[in-house]
Amino acid sequence: MTSIAAESVSTILVSCKQTRFHIESPNYRELDIEGLNITVTSSPADGKGKGKAKGAAGTEILNNAKLRLKAGSRYALIGRNGSGKSTLLRAIADKLIPGIPEKTRVSILQQTNASDVNTDDTAALDRIGGPAEGPTVLEDVVDKATAKSELEQEINLLSDGVNNTDDPHGALRALRKVRHEQKQKQLFVLDKDARLRSGTRGLAARKALVEYEKVVAESAALIEQPDDAISPDTLQAETQEAIDLLSDLQLQVEPSRLADIESRAKKILTGLGFTDAYMAKPAASLSGGWRMRSALATALLQETDILILDEPTNFLDLLGIIWLQRYLASLSETDDPPTLILVSHDRDFVSLCTDLLILKDKALTYFHGDLPTYESAQSERKLHLTRMKDAADRQKAHIQDTIRQNMAAGRKNDDQNKIRQAKSRQKKLDDRWGLQTSAKGGRFKLNRDMVGHFYSHRDAIEVPQDERAVVVVLPDPPDLRFPGALLSLDNVTFRYPSTPAAAKSAPPVLQDISLTVNQGDRIGILGLNGSGKSTLIRLLVDTDGTTTKPTKGQITRHPRLKLGYYSQHAVEALQALARSDDDQSLTALALLTREIRAAEVAETDFNEGEIRGVLGTLGLPGRLASDVPILKLSGGQLVRCELARILWRRPQCLVLDEVTTHLDYETVTALREALREWAGAVVLVSHDRWFMRGVVEGMADEDGGGGSEGDDDGGSDAGGGYGGGGGEGKARRRVVYRLKGGRLVVMEGGVQEFEDVMERRVKKLMV
Repeated sequence: MTSIAAESVSTILVSCKQTRFHIESPNYRELDIEGLNITVTSSPADGKGKGKAKGAAGTEILNNAKLRLKAGSRYALIGRNGSGKSTLLRAIADKLIPGIPEKTRVSILQQTNASDVNTDDTAALDRIGGPAEGPTVLEDVVDKATAKSELEQEINLLSDGVNNTDDPHGALRALRKVRHEQKQKQLFVLDKDARLRSGTRGLAARKALVEYEKVVAESAALIEQPDDAISPDTLQAETQEAIDLLSDLQLQVEPSRLADIESRAKKILTGLGFTDAYMAKPAASLSGGWRMRSALATALLQETDILILDEPTNFLDLLGIIWLQRYLASLSETDDPPTLILVSHDRDFVSLCTDLLILKDKALTYFHGDLPTYESAQSERKLHLTRMKDAADRQKAHIQDTIRQNMAAGRKNDDQNKIRQAKSRQKKLDDRWGLQTSAKGGRFKLNRDMVGHFYSHRDAIEVPQDERAVVVVLPDPPDLRFPGALLSLDNVTFRYPSTPAAAKSAPPVLQDISLTVNQGDRIGILGLNGSGKSTLIRLLVDTDGTTTKPTKGQITRHPRLKLGYYSQHAVEALQALARSDDDQSLTALALLTREIRAAEVAETDFNEGEIRGVLGTLGLPGRLASDVPILKLSGGQLVRCELARILWRRPQCLVLDEVTTHLDYETVTALREALREWAGAVVLVSHDRWFMRGVVEGMADEDGGGGSEGDDDGGSDAGGGYGGGGGEGKARRRVVYRLKGGRLVVMEGGVQEFEDVMERRVKKLMV
């Protein structure tokens, strides 16, 4: 039985094979769906169940896939940018897949492209304006997670009716209004069910919808029924029913139960970085990043069967990331743990998952284990099959050589036996070669491995083909011509606001910061949200000192320095730039061409081919760069576009603030490798531990610890390098700093030391 799903508002079309077992399965934490097809089209379906996902015009996400989720398991959904991960998650959350029971509770945190995400500095957040009234963050989270306001509305309606002594029909009227609203909600469910089904079940669903529409119409008529038409028995029965319903609803909002929920909400919000003061703020006054954390808290607080988190770490600091990692892992200790589906580019974070759900080539495959084990298993399997294929090819070549020799000898000596033997071997080679070994490397069995295909030719060993590897190419930085530090901060202090009159009274965000960046250096800056990282970065990249000036101290820059700065809000800024274009059809190629032509320096004499080359090396090739508007690019593609805007200038120093956000893990891996060996200097701010270890500490995938290059004294800021080669013949300077209390402190133990500190704090929070 095939059921067809079409979401009438969006452009997601879904179909799958479906059985009665799938519909009526009592375990709502499990999914077992065969033949799943998902297509994203440019126009909505007809809303009557007649749209077809399979073969429909549009972008096909899945084709005849199997969606299998085991109750209580934690799945990491893996796939490249643009493969359709978010579309699949939305189809599950909105129950567009007919095999998902309507009673399944799904809680989802979706990616956000909030354009108003502000800096992570607490000082800056305190200056954000917003509504001074409305529910607090804590109240908003509890309300959304429990539907408290909806219950209270029903309680108030029933209470007014029951307690109205002047109107004996008040309780009856209130009950009928509450029941009517509940019937309208059920009507919405049945309407959706009718649109998502076809064939026999679709006909039955539409028939049920028509019948229930009559029930809703009768309910609406009862609300308007005159008092004198209501019998005394009906009045007494429905009044008592209203009193009983009011008691049941009051139990659901009982202070002790709500106090327990509020206590849980406080623990979750605290783990995600909210202080008591921030919990008491009006929810509407929060910036985009803090609203994202609030939405995450709501998803975690809800009672759910399937919990879906799409990039939940995007706006969390390392303390919040580790806390969330431990919290999600601890759910397995509860009586009925939800099934988790997680999307994240943070390789250390996804290590909490028990299984991988890989979206590739329009299919879903599964692996029990973590990502490094999967990659290792895939490499070993490919190596094993490659060796087997090479051995089989050598054997085949030997047989072919023997056949040629026997044919030549038989014809020369008129030896018919040799000729017959050669022809027999040739027939075996043509018709049955490869039937000795199965694709898994074991002995081939005809009835198991190729039923009904005895005469079909098959390659001996099928070696899986890799996807085209993601490669990030960084241009070599030009020579500086004379020595000197690239960037230098000498006892810098910074306060908000920056006006001389108010600067003395404001608390310092940065205090006595001294930092030197030389050619080839790798500088990592770690710290919690609100520690001042973004303020420090703005001081570093403000090349003319007109935007952010230090309150005290001096900042110097090499006069020939070309600085490349990637902001943590680069994606939102690029989208805003594209929206400001007249027809909003600005492409990556057009934007880069415009900016290069506008630059008044000799080095910018690029032709279109060279501009396309810059975009292509960063993963925006061909028509993707020239035909697709920026507003239609995915988050990861926008990151690549922003990097192209930075790298065409061939900077000697890159300052990267959360550059991995929105990227898939293959691109994160490629960027990590490119930055690890690049000749220029890198100043990196990131909460991604694995990325920071590779770029700053020089740790390769196979390294158990330490860098691939020798390290100088990490605590030294002395020394100067120059030239474009990063100082060939000497080791790079690799330093990891922690910004705490406005002061920059060297982490002698690197990223691991900072992680250990955060682990200890998380243990206290979990208690």
